[in-house]
Amino acid sequence: LHLQQIILLIQCLEWWWREREDYFAAGNLTIYYSPNQKKSEFFRGPDFFVVLGTNPNPNRRSWVIWREEGKYPNLIIEILSDSTAKVDREEKKQIYQDIFRTPDYFWFDPESLEFQGFTLISGQYQPITPNPQGWLWSQQLGLYLGLSANKLRYFTSKGELVPTPAEAAQQAENRVLAAENRVLAAENQVEQEKQKAAKLAAKLRELGINIEENL
Repeated sequence: LHLQQIILLIQCLEWWWREREDYFAAGNLTIYYSPNQKKSEFFRGPDFFVVLGTNPNPNRRSWVIWREEGKYPNLIIEILSDSTAKVDREEKKQIYQDIFRTPDYFWFDPESLEFQGFTLISGQYQPITPNPQGWLWSQQLGLYLGLSANKLRYFTSKGELVPTPAEAAQQAENRVLAAENRVLAAENQVEQEKQKAAKLAAKLRELGINIEENL
């Protein structure tokens, strides 16, 4: 569940931002943030994070703050488990608030479905108020985060589910099939009208009425 959720978040965002080249999204990637520029000192590995205003280089094996113009994540999502929940709710939250200064922080438990989000206001994390559907708005992504089929998913400001690439392909195929069915239905309608007209003409001829002569 843990890995599936991370992959889902990455795939959906990559599809939604498929024309953008100014962000980096990753899962289970270590962030090194030592002020002394030593990888052995300070590091964390968020389950999922997004950095805006950078290149999408997929070959990064880690995110090294001092090699990335001092950029920290704009958004972090931690997937809770029994072994990590306390750290994610307390220690990591404090680090993301005070050191990373990450504007949007969310956590989600795929077992209990606990879901909370915070936004940085005047240097302090404040809880994000859910909308009527229970979704939480991410100012950094310009999207809602919320549950669908017990998975954490993105939703647009209009309430539309951001699909996975597979779901998007299926939707496109469904639209093509629907269009083809409409064409077939129209053709069938025309054919039925022709058959009705032919039957009517035949009936009238039986009665000695020639339609063409009466036109």
